[in-house]
Amino acid sequence: MELYDVMRTTFAAREFTDDPLPDEVLYRILDNARFSPSGGNRQGAHVVVVRDDLAKQRIAELGEPTVRRYVAQKSAGEMPWNPVHPTTVPQAVIDSTPVPASFVEPIRTAPAVLVVSVDLTAVAAIDQDLDRVGVVSGASVYPLVWNILLAARQEGFGGTITSMAVLQEPAVRELLGLPQTHAVAAVVPIGKPVRQLTRLRRQPVEEFVTVDRFDGPPLHS
Repeated sequence: MELYDVMRTTFAAREFTDDPLPDEVLYRILDNARFSPSGGNRQGAHVVVVRDDLAKQRIAELGEPTVRRYVAQKSAGEMPWNPVHPTTVPQAVIDSTPVPASFVEPIRTAPAVLVVSVDLTAVAAIDQDLDRVGVVSGASVYPLVWNILLAARQEGFGGTITSMAVLQEPAVRELLGLPQTHAVAAVVPIGKPVRQLTRLRRQPVEEFVTVDRFDGPPLHS
């Protein structure tokens, strides 16, 4: 596929066939994805390829409490897990909220689940002293995650970025033997999608790009 075709058609794949993901294909995906940038070119990311069914089941289970709050907030008309607008949903409601299969089945059923972590001793968190949630350190790991999904698309596979298990990071760390300095950034199930989507919905450039100022005129072609 052409680069722009890959960029325009890489979708969040959550349903997979029974097709295997051979090691040689996964290696090729990661071998190309590794050329992503990272802060200071420190390359502090690490990928654990989880193929063991019991481990995948455990990772899915660890994400369930986070999913419950996500779904409960969404049902209440809130923006789930938003740091600017804290939830007002009672904990009892959250605890009784069912977990949709779409949130956990991809991790259970994918032939491979990639747990991507980043060494916090290698990141440049320029925004660490600002009075807000830090985001800059993500530049040291998320370009790699996105490159993995682009490469998977090129190979006829697909996946999605999930973060529901991140809240249970100590348990994930123990399960996979991650060092204390590593933060879990993403859990990425990868497999052969049941359907290959080719038309994605995204806002046009004019709706999120302005010239010179935030309130400046939109950029046009």
